[in-house]
Amino acid sequence: MSNADTDSAPEPIPIEALYDQTRVSDLALSPDGERVAYVTEEFDEREDDRRRSVWVVPADGSRDPHRLTRASDASAPAWSPDGSRLAVLAARERDVELAVAGIEDDEEDGGEGTDADDDGSENGNDDGGDGNGGDADEPKPQVWTFDLELGGDARQVTDREEGVREFDWGPEGERLVVAARDPTDDEREYLDGRRDGGPIETERLQHKVNGQGWLDTVTTYLFVVEVESREQRRLDDAYGSGAFEPLAGLEPTWISEDEIAFLSNRNGRPDDSAAMDLYLVDSAGGEATRVTEGELTVGAIEPAPTGSDARLAFAAGDPENPCVPTQVYAWDGENDRAGDEYESLTADLDRTLTWGASLRWIDEGTLVTAIADEAHTRLYRVGVDSTTERLGTDVAEEASIPAFDYQNGTVALVRSHPAEGLDVYTTSLDALDTLDDERSGDGADSGKRDSDERDSDAGNGELRRVTALNDEFPDEHATPVCRRVSYESEGSEESEIDAIYYSPPDFEPREAESGASESRPLVVSIHGGPISYDAPEWRFEYAVLASRGYVVLCPNYRGGSSYGREFAEELYGEWGTVEVEDITAGIDALVERGWVDPDRVFGHGFSYGGIAQGYLVTQTDALTAAVPEHGIYDLRSAFGTDDTHVRMESEFGLPWDERETFEAASSITQAGNIDTPLLVMAGGEDWRCPSSQSEQLYVSARKQGVPAKLVLYPDEHHNVGDPDRATHRLRELTAWYERFDPAQETSEE
Repeated sequence: MSNADTDSAPEPIPIEALYDQTRVSDLALSPDGERVAYVTEEFDEREDDRRRSVWVVPADGSRDPHRLTRASDASAPAWSPDGSRLAVLAARERDVELAVAGIEDDEEDGGEGTDADDDGSENGNDDGGDGNGGDADEPKPQVWTFDLELGGDARQVTDREEGVREFDWGPEGERLVVAARDPTDDEREYLDGRRDGGPIETERLQHKVNGQGWLDTVTTYLFVVEVESREQRRLDDAYGSGAFEPLAGLEPTWISEDEIAFLSNRNGRPDDSAAMDLYLVDSAGGEATRVTEGELTVGAIEPAPTGSDARLAFAAGDPENPCVPTQVYAWDGENDRAGDEYESLTADLDRTLTWGASLRWIDEGTLVTAIADEAHTRLYRVGVDSTTERLGTDVAEEASIPAFDYQNGTVALVRSHPAEGLDVYTTSLDALDTLDDERSGDGADSGKRDSDERDSDAGNGELRRVTALNDEFPDEHATPVCRRVSYESEGSEESEIDAIYYSPPDFEPREAESGASESRPLVVSIHGGPISYDAPEWRFEYAVLASRGYVVLCPNYRGGSSYGREFAEELYGEWGTVEVEDITAGIDALVERGWVDPDRVFGHGFSYGGIAQGYLVTQTDALTAAVPEHGIYDLRSAFGTDDTHVRMESEFGLPWDERETFEAASSITQAGNIDTPLLVMAGGEDWRCPSSQSEQLYVSARKQGVPAKLVLYPDEHHNVGDPDRATHRLRELTAWYERFDPAQETSEE
């Protein structure tokens, strides 16, 4: 262990315990609010695979969850309007009916369909959006429906050649709208050639996207599908376009019996813009009508209930400036659509919606959504009169809320607890505001509790835990304690910088400050983005590190989100400045308090966290050893080789016009200052932060005789997806820290 041996020191958590973890996502409440569908992700060590499954559980927790799918990598559960059926996206072997009888036979499957061993895309992007068309022999994601009243196996509804990316139920439950790629004969021939190793040809400016590879010219259209007959009709003017379309999708949303909303970018240079406009199209076809006018990046869409002054609500950000908070908008739709007014309901809040947050109507005048608020993920009421109100504040004080849903008075949410993992919870909307966790508040511990306390999470039983996905892990291992800490940083206009830290369960800050216990080794983990933030949440790597004696500090540095636009813009176009000040100030603050040993300070970070590591090791000597992961260190040479040219131009300009700006933001230009041992990690197929960037940093350190090691995962994107690589990464990271820890009895040269 890295800390001094004590009788109370916890046993290190085995890195292979990653395979014991279960994650949860994709919540969907039934229309009556009585059942919750959700998706779990489990790890198969023997197959080195991730498996996603769909489950259903009563919202009152009266019965154990029921698994609907196993090995089909299912996702995106969606209830029919009457709640009798559940549709999912799944890459299974074809439905027996379709394989034998085409689309004419509507008899039930009789349970004969079997799940394929396809694990889908590692980073959550389905094959339907893959620029190379994916493997033609592998099953593609299709829409399948379960009849939860009659039972039996799932019934396949779509059979799209390139798979289905998104879908939505029609309001009567008889039709679906799906988004799917539809190649022409020439495009199909080209894709077949590429699969066989032929040349990649493109004239697209947005020529690649992380996780999807080299893009092609195949268009994604909307199709209206009859659920029973499986007949489909393409809506020829409802198609996707633009640089962000491969990432954002079309978000097809049925807003009435006859009208469908979707997203696209049809401006003059769609591949050179982050805008996504809101469009409407008749479900019978015809010309689509644009509602927004290129000034927004529209996201989630939610039709308003009968009686509302609004026709629909949507989330939208600024395509030119990611520091502008993503806001909730309402559109009344009363007049000629092209001239209708839409307005922000949250402009005065100065807080951003969380990434991928849903919008749900509580009544005709109020929505609920998730907002990033001072390093918390909080639910908010948002009124069509622009009033905003925190909802159930204490639920989010010591845990994060990565997903939620609302239907008919019931709220379902995923809570990610720093010591206990992830589970699904439910409560009533009326009860949510009354929940009171006595341990909440600044400086409160997010420590481990027994199973009974977890079941009645808020202490009064109003917040019900309806799953027990990870109960064995905290019972078998010493999981970390998570606390908040604030400190001053020179130049910050805020009074203090906030941070989250994870520590071993035997670490007591007051004892460390008084000298009654020894200081600990520190790991600084820097969040990516930088438009992001750290909130208390379950992170397996933090549990691993804390069990080995480390304190893990996660600074919410200037440039991140959840503190408003001005806070975020302090770093905009000025990389390598205020975030370095805030991170080093956090290290100094913990050293001054006696919590950590100044000679045993380590650090890692992914994406922008890796970029920030580059600045730290070229501008400071704050770290004993560092692990920059999947970062960019030379903005000039990265431009055009990654998938972020739109954002880079909006923030920094063009490298041939703004040479000094790009040089100032490139840590490689100061590589001569590096004397910190570096473990540099990269993904061979990372198009967000190309692996050549990591090679440059690695070679720059080695040229100067600085200890350095390069680890490259050949097929990985801007993540570490395969479980064996995730465990390999943690072994490499902990070994690197131990190798250069002066407290270790032995050290490799």
